[in-house]
Amino acid sequence: MSSSQTNRAQTGDSSSSTPQPPPLTRDELGRIEPASLADLIEWFLANDPRVNMIRHPKVEGVFQWKQTESRRAGEEVYEFASAEERLAIGIMQAIVEYEGEGAMHGWISQLLNALDDATKTNEEVSQAYRLDTSGAASTVDEAAKIPTERGRTIFLTCCWLEALCTAEVRVLGWVYQQLYGRPFQPTDY
Repeated sequence: MSSSQTNRAQTGDSSSSTPQPPPLTRDELGRIEPASLADLIEWFLANDPRVNMIRHPKVEGVFQWKQTESRRAGEEVYEFASAEERLAIGIMQAIVEYEGEGAMHGWISQLLNALDDATKTNEEVSQAYRLDTSGAASTVDEAAKIPTERGRTIFLTCCWLEALCTAEVRVLGWVYQQLYGRPFQPTDY
């Protein structure tokens, strides 16, 4: 894949006749209008398969497992009804927390690093234990083939991170382009 194709894959930019996401609008103080951000997230959920995967039952199963395991481990957990809700809130929080091009660039870069690590871990674990992650079985059920609890936890956490980071990078890449007038490039900063 060429670097321009990779960038389009990361940011949601497309040169084809595919409908484009709705623009972000701002209020009189320059803040992003929440309704336009909600429309943008919904557009990606409806039109981008890499974002829409957050709605897949296998991803939802991993998300519910992650929430349950976090509670069981005594972590403070904000209860989300679904993986989709978690994604939307995370995108909104990132836009508020990482204000400014440098901060947003740094956050997207961190997401890409986490995505890369999670993907590599998932590939290694899947090969080592001959997991069928593309089959009909739930990912949580398939992880039962991993003989240790720690191994299952690592694998399932990485499955969640891979899905979440992929979707979040796609949407935030587009937001970055809208806010700063240029596509996100990992090497810009």
